[in-house]
Amino acid sequence: MTTATDSGPVSLRNAILALALGAFAVGTSEFSAMGLLPYYAADLGISDPQAGHVISAYALGVVVGAPITSLLGVRLPRRRYLAALMAFYGLMNLLAAVMPGLMALTAMRFLAGLPHGGFLGVAMLYAADALPLGQRARGAAQVMLGLTVANTVGVPLAGFLGQSIGWRWGFALPGVLALASSWLILRVAPRVGGNPDARPLDELQALRNPRVLWMLAVGSIGFGGLFAVYAFLTAAILATTQAPSWSIPLTLAMFGLGGTFGTWGAGRVTSRLGPIRAAYVSFAAMAITQAFASFAVGNWQLMVLSSFLLAAGAGLVIPLQTRLMDVAGRAQNMAAAMNHAAFNAANALGPFLAGLALAAGWGWRAPGLVGIGLTAAGAVILTLAVRHERAHPEMAEHAE
Repeated sequence: MTTATDSGPVSLRNAILALALGAFAVGTSEFSAMGLLPYYAADLGISDPQAGHVISAYALGVVVGAPITSLLGVRLPRRRYLAALMAFYGLMNLLAAVMPGLMALTAMRFLAGLPHGGFLGVAMLYAADALPLGQRARGAAQVMLGLTVANTVGVPLAGFLGQSIGWRWGFALPGVLALASSWLILRVAPRVGGNPDARPLDELQALRNPRVLWMLAVGSIGFGGLFAVYAFLTAAILATTQAPSWSIPLTLAMFGLGGTFGTWGAGRVTSRLGPIRAAYVSFAAMAITQAFASFAVGNWQLMVLSSFLLAAGAGLVIPLQTRLMDVAGRAQNMAAAMNHAAFNAANALGPFLAGLALAAGWGWRAPGLVGIGLTAAGAVILTLAVRHERAHPEMAEHAE
């Protein structure tokens, strides 16, 4: 089978840019929905909690879609598979922008979530496999930069469109970007043949592979700490400070900048230290930045800074994705997609627990404390995973 590197560095660079544009569209669509919530709630005549179902529907779509898209695409050439997922993603976002009513919007957001995990997971895998073994984490990180840059550029732009000319344009923007990414992937990505011998049952083995399941548990628990803090950061700024109105978009942009820096750094740290040690470094950085976020409550300047630091320290997705590539055996697509499903599970768990702490009267520092607890739990699970693997070396042979 041909590899992506056979088409030369220029073609490879263009392919990674096309994939990063798709990740940019995904990030813009996912995170801008939170900022657009007040606008579509008011337009549709519903309460904010009802509007929140639109966001939950997308996350549910990611979790449901990750294994389904992996099974459907197991025999397809990755180039066509990725282009098809992006085309579907773009279409669902455009339908969300034009169809009337809450039920239609919720349904379209659920459907838009279906290709999320499959695209990001396989796109990172595609980029990683195209590079030499020691640089695989950098390839995955380059694709993920599109997702983090979306928080700096795409989300503020979608919010501006939603505020100035209507919330539907905030969904139309990522829809158009996704379709452009799909077209570019077909045009510039190296042609790599599919695997006609691939079997869907081999992909399902990822869900029976203990080393894969351990890593998914690490992500779904450990990454919840970031979302526990970030989900309530802007609310905490408004509730505890007299910050100027422009501090909120600045906070969002700083989170995007921090994520871009953190993803870039995580790729290099993972290449240098290996995925397990890099994951421990990520957990340490996350705990420190979450502690700072808790300390900063009440000072809006420090809270804006904490937004940057939170994202900069949260590069955990890169070492976990790299580790999954190493242990998934023949179930690469499924493991890569499920990694993103795990992070969306963390996106649900962290805010849920932080919300319980706030409802219990713990105050606005509580999300930071909840975040530290989840981060510590993730590090403990990672340690248990390492010990379990050392105690059962036959698992490595089983994964091949």
